[in-house]
Amino acid sequence: MTHKHPHPKPDAPAPAEDPNRPAVDSAPSAPEAAAEPQLSPEEVLQDRLLRLQADFDNYRKRMDREKKDWIAFASEKLVLELLPVLDHFELGLADSAKNGAPAAFTEGFQLVCSQFRAALEKAGVQAIDAEGAAFDPHLHEAITHLPSDDVPEGHVIVQTRRGYQLGDKLLRAAQVVVSSGPGE
Repeated sequence: MTHKHPHPKPDAPAPAEDPNRPAVDSAPSAPEAAAEPQLSPEEVLQDRLLRLQADFDNYRKRMDREKKDWIAFASEKLVLELLPVLDHFELGLADSAKNGAPAAFTEGFQLVCSQFRAALEKAGVQAIDAEGAAFDPHLHEAITHLPSDDVPEGHVIVQTRRGYQLGDKLLRAAQVVVSSGPGE
C-alpha cells in the first residue's frame, strides 16, 4: 500500500521558498511612478465625473438610436400591412369608373383614397412610378418581357403593381412588364 503525501517532494522547494526567485514588488518601478503624476483627491473625483458624464452621454445617444430604429421598424411593419389595402382601394376605384358607378360615390372614395395616400406620404412612404423608366432591378420586379415598338428595350412598358419606399429603404418593388425591343 502506497502512502501519498500532501506535501511537495523534498527536492522541489515551494515557490515562495525559492532563493533564486526574485521577490515580486507590487509597487510600480521608479520610471512608471514618474510617468503617472499623483492626483489629488479632488482631481481623481473630477476625472471620475468626466468619465461618468461621457459614459452617460454615449448611453443616451445609443438609446436615441435604438428608439429611432424601433420606431422605423414599427412604421415599416404597419405600412407593409396597409399597402395591400391601398392596392385594393385603387383597384376598386378603377373598376367603379369602368362599370359606371355613380359619380358621387366614385368622387367620395377618391377623396378617401387621396387622404390615405397623403397619410402614408406624411409617414415617409414614397410611391415608385415605373412606367416609361429604365428597368432597375433594385426598384423593379420584372414579371415578363414583351416586344414593343413604342418603348425602348430595357424600359418599363407597364406597371402592374406600384412599388413603395420608406425613406431610402425599399418596402416593396414595383411589378413591371419590361420591353424586349421592337417586335419582329
